[in-house]
Amino acid sequence: MSALLRLLRTGAPAAACLRLGTSAGTGPRRAMALYHTEERGQPCSQNYRLFFKDVTGHYISPFHDIPLKVNSKEENGIPTKKARNDEYENLFNMIVEIPRWTNAKMEIATEEPLNPIKQYVKDGKLRYVANIFPYKGYIWNYGTLPQTWEDPREKDKSTNCFGDNDPIDVCEIGSKILSCGEVIHVKILGILALIDEGETDWKLIAINVNDPEASKFHDIDDVEKFKPGYLEATLNWFRLYKVPDGKPENQFAFNGEFKNKAFALEVIKSTHQCWKALLMKKCNGGAINCTNLQISDSPFRCTQEEARSLVESVLSSPNKESNGEEQVWHFLGK
Repeated sequence: MSALLRLLRTGAPAAACLRLGTSAGTGPRRAMALYHTEERGQPCSQNYRLFFKDVTGHYISPFHDIPLKVNSKEENGIPTKKARNDEYENLFNMIVEIPRWTNAKMEIATEEPLNPIKQYVKDGKLRYVANIFPYKGYIWNYGTLPQTWEDPREKDKSTNCFGDNDPIDVCEIGSKILSCGEVIHVKILGILALIDEGETDWKLIAINVNDPEASKFHDIDDVEKFKPGYLEATLNWFRLYKVPDGKPENQFAFNGEFKNKAFALEVIKSTHQCWKALLMKKCNGGAINCTNLQISDSPFRCTQEEARSLVESVLSSPNKESNGEEQVWHFLGK
């Protein structure tokens, strides 16, 4: 109960303050897990990190090593459930950074080795988003698509603004509250073009394929049909969420119009190509850390031993509360 009250007061993510889904001693481990997460540092602190491992227990970069698209046959050597043929091309892996209704601004650390999830720090303080009336924290499960990058040196032709130097963001609108570090399969439904301090910051609208209502949703119009008011609330949330920090309202391309699935898929394709150029050292990535273990022709590829040393060099010991326990996400059939 005390942990729950602490979560409600701070808005900290479930993975940090409530040990949900730990795999050692707290509940049965479900078979066929594709990805694991390992906590290091103290939750709700600047030294907290959530590292990712593959099915063999080796450290990986969620940014670079988790595939963008869902493979029809296998992922990390494990068979995956194939979707309907007409929707297979629309299935992507999503990394959940922020569970719905929480306030802590958790994000993939793009400038750190192996890109663990951490809480964003601004002006020396952990960042929490304000509550935008009448909502508590983020109004979706919020995260990103791996192997995408919005190039800050490339002007988007449709928005006439440069990229924001991050993987592309995803707002998952399903009925379940997911967990920080969870990796799920999503269907893309549409996209919103936020202009954040002059930069293009795309916001994909998607739904977990294993959500009970997922079969109803195929394109952006279905969101308004089956979840009336959700898109309007999304637009208002992104417009206002920085105002309590003393900043002006955010602006949008296309007058705030949500673009459809076909448009969104083209944006994903473009950001994936930018990521490929980044990993092949064909463009200037600045401070972005491109260390990876599975991109065979990347000059930034490292060995498993090097990856383990990188983790140990970042933080010397696992989180004491979790005793270095792993959380297991991305189950087949979840």
